[in-house]
Amino acid sequence: MGERKVFNKYIPPDFDPSIVPRKKRTRDNFQINVRMMLPMSIRCNTCSNYLYKGTKFNCRKEDVLGEDYLGLIIFRFYFKCTRCGQELAMKTDPKNSDYIMESGASRNFEPWRDSNMEQDIAKAKREADEEGNAMKVLENKTLDSKREMDILSALDEMRNLNNRHAKVTPDMVLDALRTGAEAEGDSLAITTEDEEMVKSLFVVPHLESPSPLYTDSHLESP
Repeated sequence: MGERKVFNKYIPPDFDPSIVPRKKRTRDNFQINVRMMLPMSIRCNTCSNYLYKGTKFNCRKEDVLGEDYLGLIIFRFYFKCTRCGQELAMKTDPKNSDYIMESGASRNFEPWRDSNMEQDIAKAKREADEEGNAMKVLENKTLDSKREMDILSALDEMRNLNNRHAKVTPDMVLDALRTGAEAEGDSLAITTEDEEMVKSLFVVPHLESPSPLYTDSHLESP
Protein backbone atom coordinates (compact mmCIF):
# COMPACT_ATOMS: atom_id res chain seq x y z
CA MET A 1 0.00 0.00 0.00
CA GLY A 2 1.47 3.31 -1.07
CA GLU A 3 1.81 6.42 1.00
CA ARG A 4 -1.27 8.58 1.20
CA LYS A 5 0.25 11.89 2.29
CA VAL A 6 3.03 12.35 -0.21
CA PHE A 7 3.48 15.24 -2.61
CA ASN A 8 5.18 13.31 -5.41
CA LYS A 9 3.04 10.77 -7.22
CA TYR A 10 4.33 8.16 -9.63
CA ILE A 11 3.97 9.20 -13.25
CA PRO A 12 4.55 6.45 -15.83
CA PRO A 13 6.90 7.23 -18.71
CA ASP A 14 4.18 6.75 -21.33
CA PHE A 15 1.78 9.26 -19.71
CA ASP A 16 0.31 11.80 -22.16
CA PRO A 17 -1.76 14.57 -20.47
CA SER A 18 -3.33 15.60 -23.79
CA ILE A 19 -5.20 12.29 -23.93
CA VAL A 20 -6.88 12.87 -20.55
CA PRO A 21 -10.46 14.00 -21.21
CA ARG A 22 -11.47 17.34 -19.71
CA LYS A 23 -14.91 18.10 -18.43
CA LYS A 24 -16.43 21.09 -20.13
CA ARG A 25 -17.75 23.71 -17.77
CA THR A 26 -20.26 26.25 -18.88
CA ARG A 27 -20.25 29.71 -17.36
CA ASP A 28 -24.04 29.85 -17.43
CA ASN A 29 -25.31 29.06 -13.94
CA PHE A 30 -21.93 27.67 -12.93
CA GLN A 31 -21.86 27.09 -9.15
CA ILE A 32 -19.01 26.29 -6.81
CA ASN A 33 -19.11 25.25 -3.17
CA VAL A 34 -17.57 27.69 -0.71
CA ARG A 35 -17.57 28.05 3.06
CA MET A 36 -18.34 31.46 4.49
CA MET A 37 -19.76 33.23 7.52
CA LEU A 38 -23.08 35.02 7.60
CA PRO A 39 -22.37 38.77 7.21
CA MET A 40 -25.56 39.87 9.00
CA SER A 41 -28.26 38.66 11.38
CA ILE A 42 -31.36 37.31 9.63
CA ARG A 43 -34.67 35.62 10.48
CA CYS A 44 -35.99 32.64 8.55
CA ASN A 45 -39.42 33.27 7.05
CA THR A 46 -40.43 29.60 7.34
CA CYS A 47 -39.61 28.65 10.94
CA SER A 48 -38.83 32.13 12.40
CA ASN A 49 -35.38 30.94 13.44
CA TYR A 50 -32.77 33.64 14.01
CA LEU A 51 -29.41 33.19 12.33
CA TYR A 52 -26.80 35.49 13.77
CA LYS A 53 -23.87 37.25 12.19
CA GLY A 54 -20.77 35.07 12.05
CA THR A 55 -22.60 31.74 11.63
CA LYS A 56 -20.63 29.45 9.30
CA PHE A 57 -22.27 27.83 6.28
CA ASN A 58 -21.41 25.69 3.30
CA CYS A 59 -22.76 27.76 0.41
CA ARG A 60 -23.15 27.47 -3.32
CA LYS A 61 -21.84 30.54 -5.11
CA GLU A 62 -22.74 31.69 -8.60
CA ASP A 63 -22.50 34.83 -10.72
CA VAL A 64 -25.62 36.92 -11.10
CA LEU A 65 -26.16 37.10 -14.85
CA GLY A 66 -27.04 40.47 -16.30
CA GLU A 67 -26.14 42.44 -13.15
CA ASP A 68 -22.94 44.26 -12.29
CA TYR A 69 -21.80 47.49 -10.67
CA LEU A 70 -19.12 49.52 -12.48
CA GLY A 71 -17.76 46.32 -13.97
CA LEU A 72 -17.75 44.42 -10.65
CA ILE A 73 -19.39 41.01 -10.73
CA ILE A 74 -22.30 40.45 -8.33
CA PHE A 75 -22.33 37.03 -6.63
CA ARG A 76 -25.28 35.07 -5.28
CA PHE A 77 -25.02 32.61 -2.37
CA TYR A 78 -27.37 29.74 -1.57
CA PHE A 79 -27.42 28.22 1.93
CA LYS A 80 -29.91 26.48 4.22
CA CYS A 81 -31.57 27.31 7.52
CA THR A 82 -30.03 25.42 10.44
CA ARG A 83 -33.45 24.46 11.85
CA CYS A 84 -35.88 23.74 8.99
CA GLY A 85 -33.48 23.33 6.06
CA GLN A 86 -35.22 25.97 3.94
CA GLU A 87 -32.97 27.28 1.16
CA LEU A 88 -32.01 30.95 1.58
CA ALA A 89 -30.43 33.22 -1.00
CA MET A 90 -28.49 36.46 -0.76
CA LYS A 91 -26.30 38.45 -3.11
CA THR A 92 -23.53 40.99 -2.84
CA ASP A 93 -24.11 44.75 -3.00
CA PRO A 94 -20.85 46.37 -4.21
CA LYS A 95 -22.43 49.83 -4.30
CA ASN A 96 -22.96 49.91 -0.53
CA SER A 97 -20.26 47.35 0.39
CA ASP A 98 -22.97 45.13 1.83
CA TYR A 99 -25.20 42.11 1.17
CA ILE A 100 -28.88 41.88 0.20
CA MET A 101 -31.25 39.09 1.24
CA GLU A 102 -33.16 37.87 -1.81
CA SER A 103 -35.41 35.05 -0.63
CA GLY A 104 -36.18 32.79 2.30
CA ALA A 105 -35.29 35.19 5.11
CA SER A 106 -35.47 38.82 6.18
CA ARG A 107 -32.70 40.96 7.57
CA ASN A 108 -32.90 42.14 11.18
CA PHE A 109 -33.28 45.84 11.93
CA GLU A 110 -29.97 47.69 12.17
CA PRO A 111 -30.25 51.36 13.27
CA TRP A 112 -26.88 52.41 11.86
CA ARG A 113 -28.01 51.47 8.37
CA ASP A 114 -30.77 54.10 8.57
CA SER A 115 -28.29 56.78 9.62
CA ASN A 116 -25.97 55.87 6.76
CA MET A 117 -28.89 55.95 4.34
CA GLU A 118 -29.90 59.41 5.58
CA GLN A 119 -26.36 60.66 5.06
CA ASP A 120 -26.31 59.28 1.52
CA ILE A 121 -29.68 60.92 0.77
CA ALA A 122 -28.48 64.27 2.14
CA LYS A 123 -25.28 64.02 0.09
CA ALA A 124 -27.19 63.20 -3.10
CA LYS A 125 -29.59 66.10 -2.47
CA ARG A 126 -26.70 68.50 -1.97
CA GLU A 127 -25.03 67.38 -5.18
CA ALA A 128 -28.31 67.82 -7.05
CA ASP A 129 -28.75 71.35 -5.64
CA GLU A 130 -25.18 72.34 -6.48
CA GLU A 131 -25.38 71.11 -10.06
CA GLY A 132 -25.24 74.18 -12.30
CA ASN A 133 -25.67 76.61 -9.37
CA ALA A 134 -22.45 78.44 -8.51
CA MET A 135 -24.06 80.49 -5.72
CA LYS A 136 -25.26 77.33 -3.97
CA VAL A 137 -21.77 75.83 -4.22
CA LEU A 138 -20.25 78.98 -2.69
CA GLU A 139 -22.85 79.02 0.09
CA ASN A 140 -22.22 75.37 0.98
CA LYS A 141 -18.46 75.95 1.02
CA THR A 142 -18.93 78.93 3.35
CA LEU A 143 -21.06 76.85 5.70
CA ASP A 144 -18.50 74.04 5.66
CA SER A 145 -15.69 76.50 6.48
CA LYS A 146 -17.70 78.00 9.35
CA ARG A 147 -18.50 74.54 10.72
CA GLU A 148 -14.85 73.54 10.52
CA MET A 149 -13.76 76.73 12.35
CA ASP A 150 -16.32 76.08 15.10
CA ILE A 151 -15.03 72.54 15.52
CA LEU A 152 -11.42 73.74 15.70
CA SER A 153 -12.28 76.41 18.27
CA ALA A 154 -14.12 73.83 20.39
CA LEU A 155 -11.11 71.52 20.19
CA ASP A 156 -8.77 74.35 21.25
CA GLU A 157 -11.02 75.15 24.20
CA MET A 158 -11.07 71.51 25.29
CA ARG A 159 -7.29 71.32 24.91
CA ASN A 160 -6.78 74.42 27.06
CA LEU A 161 -9.17 73.05 29.68
CA ASN A 162 -7.27 69.77 29.77
CA ASN A 163 -4.00 71.65 30.15
CA ARG A 164 -5.38 73.60 33.11
CA HIS A 165 -6.62 70.41 34.70
CA ALA A 166 -3.25 68.76 34.13
CA LYS A 167 -1.53 71.52 36.16
CA VAL A 168 -3.76 70.93 39.19
CA THR A 169 -2.02 68.96 41.95
CA PRO A 170 -3.63 67.05 44.84
CA ASP A 171 -2.33 69.66 47.32
CA MET A 172 -4.10 72.41 45.39
CA VAL A 173 -7.36 70.45 45.46
CA LEU A 174 -7.07 69.87 49.20
CA ASP A 175 -6.33 73.57 49.83
CA ALA A 176 -9.38 74.58 47.78
CA LEU A 177 -11.61 72.17 49.71
CA ARG A 178 -10.22 73.40 53.04
CA THR A 179 -10.79 77.04 52.07
CA GLY A 180 -14.36 76.29 51.01
CA ALA A 181 -15.07 74.49 54.28
CA GLU A 182 -13.69 77.41 56.31
CA ALA A 183 -15.78 79.91 54.34
CA GLU A 184 -18.88 77.79 54.85
CA GLY A 185 -18.20 77.62 58.60
CA ASP A 186 -17.80 81.42 58.82
CA SER A 187 -21.10 81.94 56.99
CA LEU A 188 -22.86 79.56 59.38
CA ALA A 189 -21.43 81.44 62.38
CA ILE A 190 -22.58 84.79 60.98
CA THR A 191 -26.06 83.40 60.36
CA THR A 192 -26.30 82.18 63.98
CA GLU A 193 -25.25 85.59 65.35
CA ASP A 194 -27.88 87.34 63.20
CA GLU A 195 -30.61 85.02 64.43
CA GLU A 196 -29.69 85.68 68.07
CA MET A 197 -29.72 89.46 67.51
CA VAL A 198 -33.17 89.32 65.87
CA LYS A 199 -34.55 87.24 68.73
CA SER A 200 -33.20 89.74 71.29
CA LEU A 201 -34.83 92.66 69.49
CA PHE A 202 -38.27 91.12 69.10
CA VAL A 203 -38.55 89.29 72.41
CA VAL A 204 -41.89 89.88 74.28
CA PRO A 205 -41.48 90.73 78.02
CA HIS A 206 -43.35 88.47 80.41
CA LEU A 207 -46.17 90.01 82.50
CA GLU A 208 -45.43 90.08 86.24
CA SER A 209 -49.12 89.74 87.27
CA PRO A 210 -52.02 88.29 85.38
CA SER A 211 -54.60 90.56 83.88
CA PRO A 212 -57.62 91.34 86.09
CA LEU A 213 -59.84 90.02 83.36
CA TYR A 214 -58.48 86.51 83.90
CA THR A 215 -58.27 86.25 87.70
CA ASP A 216 -59.42 83.23 89.59
CA SER A 217 -62.45 85.10 90.91
CA HIS A 218 -63.68 85.79 87.41
CA LEU A 219 -63.10 82.23 86.41
CA GLU A 220 -65.00 80.87 89.47
CA SER A 221 -67.99 83.22 89.06
CA PRO A 222 -70.87 81.89 86.98
